[in-house]
Amino acid sequence: MATELDRQEFRAVMGHFATGVAVVTGMGEAGPTGLTANALASLSLEPLLLLVCFDNDARTLSIVRAAGRFGVNVLRSDQEALAGVFASKRSESEKFDGVGYRVEDGVPILEHALAWLVCELDELVPRGDHTIAIGAVRSMGHEPGEPLVWFRGGFGSLG
Repeated sequence: MATELDRQEFRAVMGHFATGVAVVTGMGEAGPTGLTANALASLSLEPLLLLVCFDNDARTLSIVRAAGRFGVNVLRSDQEALAGVFASKRSESEKFDGVGYRVEDGVPILEHALAWLVCELDELVPRGDHTIAIGAVRSMGHEPGEPLVWFRGGFGSLG
C-alpha cells in the first residue's frame, strides 16, 4: 500500500512528463457532461483506439458508461480557463454555461478545440482509483494552433 509520501513523490515524478490537456465529454439524459483530463493516449492504429483514464468518482464516467460513447476535446494554449472550469466540482450545467459546443455523433464537441475525437466505448478496465476507458474512434478533426500543456503542476504552452 502506498503511503501519502509515496503518492506525493509519484505525483512529483510524473509531473515531469509533459502532457496535453483535454476535456472529455459525454451526453446524458440531463444534457452534456465533461471533465478535464490529461491521462489519455492513442492506443492503436488498426483499429483506431484511444484510451482515457477516469477517476472512479467522476460524474462523467457514469454518463459515458450509460451512453456508450465519449468525446475528447484537445485544448488550445489559450483555453486554460476552460480547463479550470471542467476540472472544477461545478454542476454540469454550470460547466457548460457560455461554452459553445455542437453535438457530433451523440457527444458534445467544444467550439475552438484544437482537435477532437468521438469514440464508441469499447471497454472499461477498472484499475486502482481510476477506470481506463478504451474507445473506438468514430470521427475526428483538428485545426491549426498550439496545445495547452500540463507540466510540473501547472499549465503552459510549447511556445
